[in-house]
Order: sequence, then C-alpha cells, then structure tokens
Amino acid sequence: MTKTYLMNSLIEKMQAPDQDFRFMGLNDLMSEIRQDPASFIGDEPTETKVLKQVLSLVEDRISEVKNQAVKCLGQLIKIIRETQMELVVDSLINFSVGKDDELRDISGLALKTITSELPLEGKITPRACAKLAPKLLQQVTNTDTPPETLIETLSTLSILITRFPAHVSDPALTPHPLPAIAPLLSHSRPAVRKRAILTLSQYVPVAPPALVNDLLQTHILPFLAPNANLEKQRTTVHLVAAIIRQAPQQLTSVYNDIIPGVVKAVQRDDDELREGCLQALETLLLRSLTEAAPFLSSIVQIGSQFIKYDPNYAGQDGEEDEEMADADDDEEEDADLDEYSDDEDTSYKIRRASTKLLAAVITTRPELLISLYKEVSPVLISRFGDREKTVRLEVWATYVVLLNQTSMYGGLPQSQENDPAIRKRKRDSEERMDVEETPYTLLRSQVSLLSKALLQQLKSPKTPPPTLQAGFQLLHALLGVLPGCLSNQIAPIAAISQSVLLQSPATSTSALHLTCLSFIALYFATHAPGTFTMSLPTLSPVLLKSAGEKHPRVASEAFRVFSALLNATRPVKNGEWAERLYDQAFQRLSTHDTDAEVRGCAEDCIADLWICAPDVIKPKGGKEWQAICRTTGNTGGAVRVVTKVARDVEMSDDWVNCCVEWIMGLLKKSERGGKPEIFIALDTLLKRYSFGVPTDLPPTLVPQIRPYISTTDISLLSHALTIITVLLELSPTVTFPEVERELLSDIYQIAHSPLVSGAALDSLLMFFSSLVQADSQIATHVVPSLATSVEKANKSDANLANVAKCIGQVVQSSQGVAAGTIAVYSKYIKKSSKSKSTTSVVVLSLLIVGELGRFIDMSRQQDTFSSTIEHFAAEEEEIRAAAAFAAGNIAIGNLHQFLPAILRVAESDPHKKLLSLHALKEVVTHCSHGQLEGVAEQLWAPLFQYSEDAEDSTRNVAAACLGKLTTTHPTRYLPQLHSRIHDENPAARATVVSAIRHTLAESSPSYDELLASLIMDFLGLIHDKDLNVRRLALSALNSAARTKPHLIRDHLPTLLPSLYAEMKVNPDLIRTVQMGPWTHKVDDGLDARKTAWETLYTLLDTCLAKLDLSIFLSHLLAAISDPSDEIKVIGHMLLARLSASPTTSIALAQRLDELTPSLESTMRGTAVTKDTVKQDIERAAELRRSTMRAVAALSKIDSAGSAPKFDAFVEESRKNEQWGLEFRELLGH
Repeated sequence: MTKTYLMNSLIEKMQAPDQDFRFMGLNDLMSEIRQDPASFIGDEPTETKVLKQVLSLVEDRISEVKNQAVKCLGQLIKIIRETQMELVVDSLINFSVGKDDELRDISGLALKTITSELPLEGKITPRACAKLAPKLLQQVTNTDTPPETLIETLSTLSILITRFPAHVSDPALTPHPLPAIAPLLSHSRPAVRKRAILTLSQYVPVAPPALVNDLLQTHILPFLAPNANLEKQRTTVHLVAAIIRQAPQQLTSVYNDIIPGVVKAVQRDDDELREGCLQALETLLLRSLTEAAPFLSSIVQIGSQFIKYDPNYAGQDGEEDEEMADADDDEEEDADLDEYSDDEDTSYKIRRASTKLLAAVITTRPELLISLYKEVSPVLISRFGDREKTVRLEVWATYVVLLNQTSMYGGLPQSQENDPAIRKRKRDSEERMDVEETPYTLLRSQVSLLSKALLQQLKSPKTPPPTLQAGFQLLHALLGVLPGCLSNQIAPIAAISQSVLLQSPATSTSALHLTCLSFIALYFATHAPGTFTMSLPTLSPVLLKSAGEKHPRVASEAFRVFSALLNATRPVKNGEWAERLYDQAFQRLSTHDTDAEVRGCAEDCIADLWICAPDVIKPKGGKEWQAICRTTGNTGGAVRVVTKVARDVEMSDDWVNCCVEWIMGLLKKSERGGKPEIFIALDTLLKRYSFGVPTDLPPTLVPQIRPYISTTDISLLSHALTIITVLLELSPTVTFPEVERELLSDIYQIAHSPLVSGAALDSLLMFFSSLVQADSQIATHVVPSLATSVEKANKSDANLANVAKCIGQVVQSSQGVAAGTIAVYSKYIKKSSKSKSTTSVVVLSLLIVGELGRFIDMSRQQDTFSSTIEHFAAEEEEIRAAAAFAAGNIAIGNLHQFLPAILRVAESDPHKKLLSLHALKEVVTHCSHGQLEGVAEQLWAPLFQYSEDAEDSTRNVAAACLGKLTTTHPTRYLPQLHSRIHDENPAARATVVSAIRHTLAESSPSYDELLASLIMDFLGLIHDKDLNVRRLALSALNSAARTKPHLIRDHLPTLLPSLYAEMKVNPDLIRTVQMGPWTHKVDDGLDARKTAWETLYTLLDTCLAKLDLSIFLSHLLAAISDPSDEIKVIGHMLLARLSASPTTSIALAQRLDELTPSLESTMRGTAVTKDTVKQDIERAAELRRSTMRAVAALSKIDSAGSAPKFDAFVEESRKNEQWGLEFRELLGH
C-alpha cells in the first residue's frame, strides 16, 4: 500500500458522517505515525490535505473526535514541514479568538499540546517558537481577549518558557513577554492574575536585566508600601513569592526593600494578604536564606504571632489555649467549637501558613536549635490542640521536623555523652557542659508538657485515624531523639494504643495500626521493663489480637513488637502472654498459606522466646522446629533463626544434629541465594556440639562442600574453606583423610588463583594452618605441592604472593619444616643459580623467604639476605619488588642485624633508594608495636632525609613510614612533624602533610588529645603556595573527616572556605600541550580539585551537621558542570546522597530547577563526529548513566510543583528514544 493511498483512505474515514469512523480515522493516523513517522512524509500536497482535515476535526461537534484531533496534532507537530507548522499555529490561534466558547477551549488545549510535544532539538523548533510566541503575546496584549482565552494563552506561554527558554528570551522578540504580561496583574479576574503571576515568574530568570528592573520599579516596589491598595498588594506579594521561587537571584538588589514591605504588609487586616505574606516569607527562607538572615528574628516573631491567630475564638492566653486543647469536652462545648468552624472562617489558613513558615525556619537554620527550643517549641506545643484538624496536623508535622533536626544537628544526646571515650574527649570542658543548654536538655525539659498536650488530643474515642497516626508518628520521632523519655506517660499511651488495636484493621486504618505497633515496639526497646510491666495486661491482649490479624503487615509488625518486648524483659520467667505468643507463632508456622513476611516474623519470635524465655518454651517439646525447619519455600528466615538460637542458647546435641542434617539438605539445592547464610549457620552449629562432632558427619559433609571449593564464587569459597577448617579443628582424625582425598588437589590450584584475596585468602590461610596441625607429616608434602602447582600454571593465572603466604602459614604452623624450606628456596635466590632459574621461580623464592623471615630469625643465613639485596639491581621489575619485600620481612626477624644494612643501601646507592624504602615500609607495616618503638628513632631521621628533594614515589613511601612511626610515640614525633610545617623546602612540607595523612588513617584514639591541638596547623597547609602540598593537605583533611571527624568538626567554619576555593577551576593552572598535529589542554589543578570534592563527599557523611546546606548546594552546581567527567560523577553521587536524606532533600528540592540545565547538558553529551573514537563514546555513555542515576534519585524528592523545569526534564528523559528505557528502569516504572 502506497503512502498516498494510505493517507487518502484515512482522509475518507475522517470525512465520514459517522462519528465513530472519524474517530477511528484519527486513531489510525496516530498509530501509523507512531509506528513509522515516514508513513506521513512524502507527497507535500497529500500531507497538507491530511493536516487540514485534522484541523477541521478540531471544530467537530463531537467532543471525543475533537480531543482525538488534538492528540493527533501533538504527534504531527513533531514531523510536519515548516509551512505546515505555520498553518497549524495560525489556525489554532484563529480558533482561540473566536466567539465559540467550546472551540476556544479546545484550541487552547491544542496549543498547549503542540507546545508540549515540540521536539527539544530540530529545525522546526526555533521556527515554531518564533511563530507561536509573538502570536500568543499579541493575544495577551489584546484587551478584547476573553479571560478564559487569556488563561489558556498564558499556560501555553508557560510551557514555551519552561521548555525553550533560549528561544523566548530573544531581545528581538516583539512584544516582550514581561511588559506584555505585567498589565494583567491588574486584571479584574483573580484567575487571570494568578496565571499571569506564574508566567511572569517563569520568564524573569531569562529576561533582560533592564526589563526585570522595570518590572520591579513599576509593578512590585510601589505596591509594597504600607498604604498601597489591598488588592494590588495581595497580587504583588504573590508575585514576589513566585519570583523568589523561580529566580531568587533576580531580586538580590532589592531584597532590603521587598522584605520589610512584606513584613509590614502581614500586619494589615486582610486574611488573604496575610496568608500570601506568610507564604512569601516561607519561600524566601527556603530559597534565599542569606538575604533573609537579617530579618530572621522578625520572621520568627511573625510566625509565632500568627500561629495563634484565631479571631473567632475568644480565648487567646495560655490558660484558655489549654482549655481549647481539652479534647474530651462535653458535647455542648464541642458544639460551641463547631460554631467557629463554619465555611466563612478562613483564619485557619493563616495559622497553617504560619506553621509552615516556622517549619521553614527550623529546616533552614539548624544552628539556631537552642533559641528555637526556647522561642518556637513552646508556641508549637501550645497549638497542639488547634481546633482545625489540618492546622493541628501541620503543627505536629512541624514538631517532627524540629525533632529530626535535633537528631541530626543537635550534637550528642545525653545517653551518648555518658560514653567513656566521648567523656574523655570532653573532660576539659566538663564543668561548662554541666550548665550549658543544649537542644537535648531543652527538649527534655519540655517533654512532659509536650506529651500531655499530644496525648490529650489522642485519647478521645472520636479521634479520626489520620490524627491518631500523626500523633503516633510524633511520639515515635520523640523517642528516636530522646529514648526513654516517656516513662511517665505509659498509662495514657497504653489506653490509646488499646483503643486503636481493638479495632480490626481496614484498608483506611491499616497504616494507623502499623504506626501504632511500630511506636510500641520502639517504646519497649527504649524504656526499662519496670516502666511498662504494669501495663502489659492492657497491651498484651490487643497485641496478640494484632498478631492473629489477617492483614499480613499488621500481623508482622505485631510479632516485631513481641520481639522487642522479649528482648526488653529478658529473661522472661513466667507470663501468660509469652505462652499465648508461642501458640500464636506456632499456629502461623503450622499453616501452609501463611504470608512470607508474617512467617519470617513468627520465626524470629520463636528464636527470641528460646533466647529470652527458655522456661516458657522448653516444656513445649520442640515441636516448633518441625514447622521452622522445612525444605520447601523460602527458608532464609529459618536459617537465620537456627543460627541465632545456636549462637545464644545451650541446645542438646540431638537438636544440633537434626539442624545440621536439615542445613545439609538445603546445601544440596542448586540456587545460590541464601548459601552464605547456610554456611554461617553450619559453622555456628558445628561449634555447638557438646560431645564432639559425630564421626559419621565429616565423610558425609566434605563431599557436599567440594562443589564450592572453586573460584566460581569467591564468597562461597571463603565460607566453604571455613567449614573445612572447623571440621579439621574439631574432628581432625576423621576429617583429614577426607580432605586429603577429596579436596587437597583442588585447593592447591585455588591457592595460586589471582581471584583469591581478602576474606577468601584469610580462610585459605586458616585452612592450611588447621591442615598441618591435623597431621604433622603433611607439611613436608604441602610446601612442594603448592610450589609445583604454581610452576605448572599459566603466568597470567598465577598469584605468586598468595602461594608464598600459604607456604609461610604452613611453615609457621609446623616449624619443623622451616630449615629445609629456607634451604630449598635460598638456593634459587643466589646469583650463581640465576641462570638455572626462571624469573617466576626467583620471585616465588624471594616471596617465600620474605614470608618466613617475618617470624624466623635468619641471622645465620646472612648470605641469603646479601643475595636478596643484590637483586635490587635485577633487570626485571618483578624481581626487584620481590627482593624489597623479602629484605624488609627478613629484617623483621632480626632488626638489630638487618635493619642497618637496609639503611646503608638506601644511603649509599641512589638507584636503590626507592627499593630500600619499600623494604623499610615492610618493616614499619609488619613489625609489632613493641619492635617498632625500639627502632623508630633509628629510622626517623633517615626517612626525612630520603624524602627531601626526591621524586613523588620515593617521598610517598617515606611519608607512609613516618606516619606509622608517629603512632608509636606521638608525644615525641608529632611535635617533630609540627616543627617542619613551615620548612622552606616544598618537598619537606609535602612529606609532613602526607605523613599526617597516614597517621590519621589509624583510628586509635590514644593520641587524639595531642593531635587536637596541632591538627589545624597541619591542615593549614591547604593554603600553601605549592599545589602538590595543597593537594596532600586536602587529602589529609579527607582522612581526618573519615577517621577522626570529632577533631575537625568545630574547625569546619575555618576550613570550608578554603575547601570551597579549591573546587573552582583555576585558568592559571591550565596549559596547552602540543601532541603532533593536535593540541591538548592539561589541567594541573584537576587532582587537587578532585581531592577537594572527595573530601566534601566524606564530610557529608561524617560532619553534615556542620555544613551550611545553602552554601554547599551553591558550590555543588559547579561540580555537575565541571569540565572534568570525574568531578561530574562525584557531583552526581553527592546529589544522590543528598536526595536520600529527608532533611537535606528539603533544601535540595528548592534548587532542582537550578540543577536542571547542567544535568540536561550532560545527559545529551557532545555530538558524535567522524573524529570521535570508541573510547569517547563509551566514556560519554558512562557519564550519561551517572547523570541518569542522579536524576532518578532527585525525581523521588517531593518538590510540590516548585521545580517545573526539572519536572519537564524528567518527563522528556522518560520519553527519550535513545535512553528513555534505561531511565524508566532506574525510576522503577
């Protein structure tokens, strides 16, 4: 079928008298275009004919046909020609100014549709914007345009400005949007004014400064005067709030005029104006915190004043507020309150806006927590009983924000300050801390008033579920900040909880049940048993009822509550509730159709009963284990339960044996999931045999474990080797023959695998230790077998260091073979035998001798040590590195004899200095603390000497050694390092700061007190004139932030400006390098900049409370637009981290539109040309994936419609043909 024939047939359908045919014609056209856009393109007259037919159906009398025609235009606008686009725009504009109301509405919808569907890039987009914008603006300026059309036109302009800011900000555009739209602020229709405010605020960020200034001087500042017209002042305040939300920087020059005007306007007697002013001040705090700072006290006073604003209620003082808070007044008083809740009373909007304003203060100024607890917290508590439900819930939510801020920024709660380690750091200021007010002490002093006011609102049986849920959420947040603070309120808490849980959970109330149960669990976990013991008769029946509910999440949460109760009251000697809990849990486990989550929680309860209430559960005969230890379904929870009970309870060998058999059955299953937990359970069970491992177990178990003795899954290999080690330790006689026959040959091959490292290598070494202890003769066979296996392996598949470690472990566990092993491998090291030995044999021999030298005194093998030193001059890099390793470790065995020899080599031969330093690093790293103290003085001066005027590699090794030595005697060496921070030689300063970085890597607090007084002097090197020293100082700051954040938290106000300064691209450090016919720019400051961003990422984890999020986010904008892809990725990681935190995401939500252009640019990437190589394409794809992960994380933030550009960007990314699918997967759609 030809395109022309297809299109003509669709036209016939669209011209049919039958409305269904017309509808289907449009639908078929859309389907064809979606499947193949080229099906429409071809013959221009035919295209135009189809297009005119679709436009004619916009005027159809049937609504469904008109709507379908609009959707069709949305698809066509993407592919039509420029002349056809002009036809569409002209036709829709003409429709929109007609007298037919229905046609005006549908044409407005069509204009919005085609504007939304225009491609972001392409030839037609600029022309479409150039055509649309003037036409729409002419409609706006036309005084005869109906209000409904104005609203639709402004909506279309909003879409244009949001999607194509560059095209509608052209100075040549006539008329200009700002002067064209501004007169509508005086329109008689409020809906038009509201729409004009939004459109203006969206254009302000891209408008010429002169036009913005004209708007400010003509339409904003005059109407903020105290005597301004009320109607115009309302509009102006709303406009100010909208501009602050969209482009706060545009008002920077006039904030000192605007903010006082808004502050004064809020006192005028007009509720709508008051609400607008309060909302404007809230937006100001969230978007322009720095500019709002001078007016903060006035803003807090306004929020505290108007949160009490209730002119229709006579009582305004404290006593009457308490009366208002009494929720169980008689019906007559309730009727009186209802009298003031009529539709005409809008004062609640003022109170709600004031509450949100105070929430913004709490969110943005956490450093003022102490004053907030003094000034704002009592006011919020006094309004806990507000007669309007929405205000009451807003007040509670605001108090939750205050509690969350306290948890994050309030410092250490009192329960943590009792920790000895923390108390030691604070002992010098102990007297001051006793009297100092902290957010925690102030909160604790208000808990009684807070809890009484809140519980008063919850105790009425008429309290609606949403209110109860919000109340329990507040109580939960309170306990999260001050554990154990509700000891005196257990009676009302138990009564309210009982009334909630007595009701069966329905769809609308299940969330309330879950919140209530979660709070009770936290209450049990954070209070002493004596607090709630008397209330258990009240709570336990309803908790048991909840455990028996059909709703799976409610039942699961109820079992979690009992787990918390059992752990809190451990040991439970007697208790009817424990007996009934067992019956309930057993009933759930015995039923085959029990929900998986409920089953898992019931299994956990059984484990807690065994641990916390053994007297209750032991008489039951163990019947529950038959239900738990099943072989079908999800057995992960059961495995954890068995592990938990086996670890904490003395069980009989029969029980252990049955569980081992069950675990072995699970091990035979082919699925990998849950295998690590199975191995952990098996390890725990094997160690719980009271009378030894049964003799028939190893012959059965070892063959089952054999499939896991493989490098296919390194994690399972580690677990499998651990099990074999345990068997060799517990039953060596029976296990050893099985291991030798079934596994040993495979383990020899695994020993030289380069994949084996970390935990797997540790397990391998423990296995060889247990193996040679199980049979004293096997060591003589293991050593040559390991060496032979690695010699036969391919060089690329052989990890010689692992084999040397294994041989070292074998010899250390069976030192009878030490002399023979040293003799065998020493001969390969001697120069005379080099011609007979391959490089790999020499390297292996050096590594083995090094491993042995660490625990054997080789002073009698002086010739071996000398030969090792001679290999420092070897041609092969592998031999030189192995020789340095061997020399350092041999020296550990006899420091007195060998250490001076290494130092002499370093001093006498510059070519061997680096290798000698690597040898010394082995000494410093592997020596015991006692050994190191004895030689530290001998090493200190030479190490400093070697690091001066040396290459970076040499200096780094020397600094690592100096850092380690410093920890052996901090009082001696820290001052010595400190004395050299102002050395004239940059290399010496680099050595000092690098050494401190390695010192900070030691997490021991033993020298923190001394380091605290010096740390700022060391970190002060971030101001050094030498770039390398600055980079190393930043790295030291990163290390301090990670391991010792308490030392730098109070100094961050001093350090952060310098850190932020290093994040900026310095043009002076960018140089151009000629590479053949091409030039390439090299940024010498990139490493320092990258280190600065990495440090900021660490600070976000450890010192968030000390970071000013407003300044932080301003600098973060630079990261995602940095020229370096590496820094962009760090910026994306920072965004993802910030979006995951409820506290930081609030501040981030206000900046989403500012982030959008950089994210959008990175997502699109650079254009692919003929010169683009494969690596560049792959790098761009990886960067796009990083950007998508950040955007997906940001999209989960609730921005409440305050980020239209970002929302549009997310929607465009979802629809993108190139990466839309991957992005939707990240979003979880």
